[in-house]
Amino acid sequence: MGKKRKVTVITGFLGSGKTTLLTHLLKGPSLKNTAVLVNEFGKVGLDHHLLRRIDERTLLLGGGCLCCSVREDLVNALRELLDNDHRGDIEPLERIVIETSGLADPAPILFTVLTDSVLQHHLTVDQVIVTVDAVNGQFHLDRQNESVKQVAAADKIIITKTDMASENEVELLASRLLTINPSAEIIKSIHGNIDNHQLFAPNEKVKSTPLISLVESNSFQGKHAPAARSISLTFDQPLDWSAFGLWLSMLLHARGEEILRVKGMIDVGEDGPVMLNGVQHIIHPPEHLDEWSDEDKRSHIVFIMRSIDPEQILSSLHAFQNILGSRASIREPVEVL
Repeated sequence: MGKKRKVTVITGFLGSGKTTLLTHLLKGPSLKNTAVLVNEFGKVGLDHHLLRRIDERTLLLGGGCLCCSVREDLVNALRELLDNDHRGDIEPLERIVIETSGLADPAPILFTVLTDSVLQHHLTVDQVIVTVDAVNGQFHLDRQNESVKQVAAADKIIITKTDMASENEVELLASRLLTINPSAEIIKSIHGNIDNHQLFAPNEKVKSTPLISLVESNSFQGKHAPAARSISLTFDQPLDWSAFGLWLSMLLHARGEEILRVKGMIDVGEDGPVMLNGVQHIIHPPEHLDEWSDEDKRSHIVFIMRSIDPEQILSSLHAFQNILGSRASIREPVEVL
């Protein structure tokens, strides 16, 4: 089997600049071997040779939650692209960019790619990129659950329309976004202008805060949504990978709909760490790296949760500490933002 093609998901709330960003990207030569799946042709308005339109038809599996649902439209579109690539009808395919609608939860897209019997062998989800409007971002985070879910799922967050907001407003928004998702990389943009290499470069940011932090976010404190919190943990000793996998599976089985994001770099006693990446119930295949990127070889894990007290996560880990091989500790006091 050849090298897997990368899948990049671009999402963001209505009017946050997804299409502007995509239009800018398509003008550059770096997307020559990239297929782009969009919801509406007209908004992009570019003659890209691998541009496809998709309708967001979601098939909810029996007894499942929304995050564990299959985007049947996406399955068909991606399989068609793979068939065309295999037959040589298109340029060799290296990457697929999927632009979602403003109200889309990224979780069903990830679930579709990672669980389909064909797609999982040919595609790998590279990263989720989320656009947030510098002018209206705070309002969307206060009032729209979808906006917070998108931010929680992000590997990179593009703050758009920074020319239309004050520097202080942009910095306050950036701070809030990092409170929701400490592992995300923040990039500021005007008119969708951004360096393609920076956008598609891997984000391995997990060590988001010094030592261990516990932060309660006010991201859901608007009129319509429950609380969201993030917790960043560090383990000083190597973890037993099998035991940790068992603990995480039990947690996601019991509370997966409330775990918006989990991301980590885990020391399992080998030369390099294991990269952990998940959205709600959906965990990407763990990636075993050959070496550490710096001298800090401790395990770092970030959880972004809704309606779960972070102390419950800590207590659960402590209950497993004898088989995990390491104990998570936490710095007090709890900071309420």
